[in-house]
Amino acid sequence: QVQLVESGGGLVQAGGSLRLSCAASGRTFSSYIMGWFRQAPGKEREFVARISWGGGITYYADSVKGRFTISRDNAKNEVFLQMNSLKPEDTAVYYCAAGRAGSSSHSAYDYWGQGTQVTVSS
Repeated sequence: QVQLVESGGGLVQAGGSLRLSCAASGRTFSSYIMGWFRQAPGKEREFVARISWGGGITYYADSVKGRFTISRDNAKNEVFLQMNSLKPEDTAVYYCAAGRAGSSSHSAYDYWGQGTQVTVSS
């Protein structure tokens, strides 16, 4: 079992930055691939980024590539999403997730946090 708690969301102007954190419980955190997803009102949940067990391999959605950076600290059971050059279309609830398979599909992830709201004003 893994429990995930996101934090760091908020209101920011376009062009600004935010850093999301996801704290995980459980001793097996380092064995999970971690992902970030987001869901805007009226839209489906979409993949944002994922990171491998050791942190050496990352993958991003085209819409955030070059602006967002995912990282993890296995010693502290945390995963992060640094978001720069934010745009109004980045507004969504952001979720972290843990899974065993490297995938951009939300169905591949077994555990989810409750989400944190990110709002980008124009």
